[in-house]
Amino acid sequence: MQIGNRPCRIYGEAHAEYLLLQMTGEHELQSIDHEVAAIAQSSRNFLFAAIPVESWNDALSPWEAPAVWGKQGFGGNAADTLRFLTEQVIPTLKQQFNLPENVKIILGGYSLAGLFALWASTQTDLFYGIAAASPSVWFPGWMEFEQKYPMQTQRVYLSLGDKEERTKNAVMAVVGDNIRTLHSRLIERGADCALEWNSGGHFKDADLRTAKAFRWVMEESR
Repeated sequence: MQIGNRPCRIYGEAHAEYLLLQMTGEHELQSIDHEVAAIAQSSRNFLFAAIPVESWNDALSPWEAPAVWGKQGFGGNAADTLRFLTEQVIPTLKQQFNLPENVKIILGGYSLAGLFALWASTQTDLFYGIAAASPSVWFPGWMEFEQKYPMQTQRVYLSLGDKEERTKNAVMAVVGDNIRTLHSRLIERGADCALEWNSGGHFKDADLRTAKAFRWVMEESR
């Protein structure tokens, strides 16, 4: 389905109670079917939209930052991406699939898309919950920003691979401490927040880890 010239992949059913949104890169397209099948093990009615981003590092980063690995830095265009979601994607899906006006919108994603979801929740109270699997909470300035502009959702799922913080990359090595701090911070504020440790490094089972994140946020609302 085309939304604003982007080929979005839609799964699930109309009139759904939950609308799940995930920004996806080309590297994830082959595993989306697998991820959605894992989410569908939940008994909840949902509509899932995979929304492609062309330049992963630019579209999902909240502000500019230098390259951390390789040569490509971060362009800081997350605000444009969030605007596309709120002004085009969500209204279009609500209309096309007859979603209830009070549909529970869960924004999720893996890696930098997970960070984007967390950041988006500091900008708006639109999201019922955030499903952030192995989010890039090492991103320079993120922890300080979230302290100043707290996330507005009350349901947050965080996860990390237990080997992710064991890296020689000094910028990324703080990911473990940062996610523990973020989890504690959210709990102290009274949010419903889980932190799950998965076995392995960053690139293991990304689809299943993300599915688990979405399911937790849906099922936590019992």
